[in-house]
Amino acid sequence: MPIDFGATRQTGIAAAAYHRLKQRLGLITPTRVYDVYQMLAEIERPILERFGADVIGLHRRRVAFGIANENWKPWQLFDGTPVEVPGEFNPVTEPDGSLTLYDQQGRPIAKMPKDGFYFDRLDKYPGAAHVDPETLDIPLLTQQECDELGAQAEALYRNTDFAIIAAMGPPFELFFGLGTGDFAAWMITLVSEPDYVRALYERIVEAWLENLRRFHQAVGDHIQIIQFNDDLGTQDRPFLSPKLFKDLIFPYYKRGLDWIHQNTNYKVFMHNDGAIYDFIPILIEMGVDILNPIQTTAKGMDPARLKAEFGDKLTFWGAACDCQRTLPFGTPEDVAREVEENIRILAPGGGYVFASVHNIQANCPPENIMAMFDTALAKGRYPIQ
Repeated sequence: MPIDFGATRQTGIAAAAYHRLKQRLGLITPTRVYDVYQMLAEIERPILERFGADVIGLHRRRVAFGIANENWKPWQLFDGTPVEVPGEFNPVTEPDGSLTLYDQQGRPIAKMPKDGFYFDRLDKYPGAAHVDPETLDIPLLTQQECDELGAQAEALYRNTDFAIIAAMGPPFELFFGLGTGDFAAWMITLVSEPDYVRALYERIVEAWLENLRRFHQAVGDHIQIIQFNDDLGTQDRPFLSPKLFKDLIFPYYKRGLDWIHQNTNYKVFMHNDGAIYDFIPILIEMGVDILNPIQTTAKGMDPARLKAEFGDKLTFWGAACDCQRTLPFGTPEDVAREVEENIRILAPGGGYVFASVHNIQANCPPENIMAMFDTALAKGRYPIQ
């Protein structure tokens, strides 16, 4: 059974939890935070091998907030965990103890509350702001980025046996990302001004298609999975109706996914949280091959139902253990039971990649993390009993 330990920014592990896990295993190396937005750890080769990982991520040099992952320096998390962070990561400690990141113009872009675990964005994406779609500044991959991605992809392909996954979705998530900063106002715009929204999507998707062309030219067939993200569900219901998604958002995502399927051999991975059962047939029609994270505790996301109804059309990636309750607060035995049950349901016949439900959080005990992956190694041998 394929196992993913930290290959994506949605199947990763908080640096604090990762550092404690390494201490438990006797691995004395610096813990690097490659995603300073979510404070996710860079996973080292001994850990990947210890826990049977089969997937590795191809990441851009500037993963979060435009900060380059280079010139590493020592830093400390609020709980005292020693880590290394990029040299350009320079948060300001405010009088209340919170941390604020500022851009080069001195504008605040993100804040972590005192004793917090990750940053919240403060800057706003276009959407309700009614920027002119024709003059919207949308980032395109530079030649330097393409050269770096190409070299990294070839090195991973030639020198490892991992499957390689890379995130290359639209410059902004078409639904959720455009609402960042003023989500309520974006929702109003979405339903009341469809012509404006379509013009905005047209501009964004044209840029996405150009990025896909540049990316494919750079990495070729050295990667196997391409990822995009959008969050359509809350814990107990969708954010929007399937009809609105199908009418307004679906056609633009489908253009990008059609290009991928027509021009590459990549499998398409969508990260999509929450109660999204009603969207799954639409996502399959849209061109999604792999669905993550399978939030098993959300309404309608029962693994047995999903496997029975969609298991022949979709690969499920995640679902192994609930990161909100069982993994941080259960016992190792609780974790092992939940993991074994989800493997029993989802793995038979293939079409399942083992990973936790979203990132492993900072408060997860190392014993529970070990129980999750060790159960996978013990119970994930085909044929699944």
